[in-house]
Amino acid sequence: MTEPPPQSRYHRQTILPGFGPQAEAALAASHVMIVGMGALGCPAADLLARAGIGTLSLVDRDLVELTNLQRQTLYSERDVGRPKAEAAAARLREVNRSIRIHELVEDFAPTNADALLVTHPRPHVVLDCTDNFQTRYLINDACVKHAVPLVYGGAVGSQGVQLSIRPGITPCLRCLFPDAPAPGASPTCDTAGIFAPVSAIIGATQAADAIKLIVAPRTPPLGTTMLQFDLWSNQRTRIDLKDARDAACPCCGRRVFDFLSMTVEATILCGRNAVQLPAPSTSPVDLAAVAARLASVGTFTMQSNATLTGTLSDGTPLTLFKDGRAIVGNTTDAAVARSVYARYVGL
Repeated sequence: MTEPPPQSRYHRQTILPGFGPQAEAALAASHVMIVGMGALGCPAADLLARAGIGTLSLVDRDLVELTNLQRQTLYSERDVGRPKAEAAAARLREVNRSIRIHELVEDFAPTNADALLVTHPRPHVVLDCTDNFQTRYLINDACVKHAVPLVYGGAVGSQGVQLSIRPGITPCLRCLFPDAPAPGASPTCDTAGIFAPVSAIIGATQAADAIKLIVAPRTPPLGTTMLQFDLWSNQRTRIDLKDARDAACPCCGRRVFDFLSMTVEATILCGRNAVQLPAPSTSPVDLAAVAARLASVGTFTMQSNATLTGTLSDGTPLTLFKDGRAIVGNTTDAAVARSVYARYVGL
């Protein structure tokens, strides 16, 4: 009796309509960049790794916190304090050893956006899994400038939104929302919380659209709608965007990339009672030397070759990254955070 052929890891995927050896080869040769490894990035990255995306680049500036574990499904309690990009990469390598994963413990900022998108090497698709409007518009600028498809997602409270953007074909984020909302005008995870199933759904839809863009790049079955829903009230809407592309859009119409040319400002971190300060220069920091200097004014440890974290003698948490960024805790005042940085790290 003839033994049946062994089933591949992707067998249940390959027998789907529209899949097969050609689609699997396209996935294996593809590169997807995920910016933000939080509540959206975790489920999206997990699904893409399991689908056989050949290369995943994970970009995140932050560390795992205990409060993340309610919804950020790639992390466990042992990861608390570890850079998210590193912790996520380690978990995904356990899921699929046959793919390449690049962990980038970096802030996606105007100073490095072009380099991340073009010289990393260039991804086939970018997933925006971030939680602040400045970075969302920055990613939109970068993807339109370099003609890279962008899959946008957002989740707060019990509401979710998802949109896929094909530069030059569909409306971009600024066609739909020309200006970012005023500070305090929109809810955040700190003020409204996050219903974990919402972020899981949005992350999954982002992964699905990324796969469609790779398997059928010329005619991806995406439609021309934006998904919006409130999972608690079970209200779901598809907004028709067929005629929403704006010829006068600053970004995709006039190709003025305002957010790529912005000066990076300090950022109040959602739900953290902390401020992230941008790198004051492009030179890398000698973390070992800084750790030696800080030994007399606090307790610090090297979490990895990319981060130094600890607490100053007055109880102020401080994390310093190799690229010069810092997260200063126990404050939401940028001026206070800069003062701490100047006193203990130096500008």
